[in-house]
Amino acid sequence: MVSGVAGELKKVEVKLKWDPSHWGQPPHHLDIIAATYSADASCGPPAYVVHTESRSPDGTINLTRHSETGLGFGFVEVMVLELDRLAPSYTRVVVGVAIHQRGGRMTFADVTNTEVVITERYTKLVSDTFAGVADCTAATVAEFHRNTAGGWGLRHMLRGSDLDPVSFGREMGQMTRP
Repeated sequence: MVSGVAGELKKVEVKLKWDPSHWGQPPHHLDIIAATYSADASCGPPAYVVHTESRSPDGTINLTRHSETGLGFGFVEVMVLELDRLAPSYTRVVVGVAIHQRGGRMTFADVTNTEVVITERYTKLVSDTFAGVADCTAATVAEFHRNTAGGWGLRHMLRGSDLDPVSFGREMGQMTRP
């Protein structure tokens, strides 16, 4: 897919799917995580992090579908980012996926049929299977950035990490400095 999309992204969806674990095994639990950064701290700690148990203070980034097992048809976890509604003070949003670690270390190679897709309306902007970070427990997927005219662009960037979901949410923006 694309490595970068410039222009006027307004409302995008990040969709995630994976196969459930085999019977008798702990469930595979993956989470989409988004970290938002302000203009004055675009590489520091995030202004806020959105994940399963949180949402953005202004309601512009929401997890609309969540799975702790991967059961279901198609994409079982979906996050909506209304970039055009984000306050002008926010200039960067980094999105990633992390695997909950239950009963031992689990990597993307241990979870079958993974795919993350980013769309705007009916246009597929990014699609990835995590094959490039198979030995990792978490990965950044994309960075959305506000340009000088106020529009939002996208950069696909798959970068692996071995952090747990909470630490990953705090650190993933620093791993992807602009």
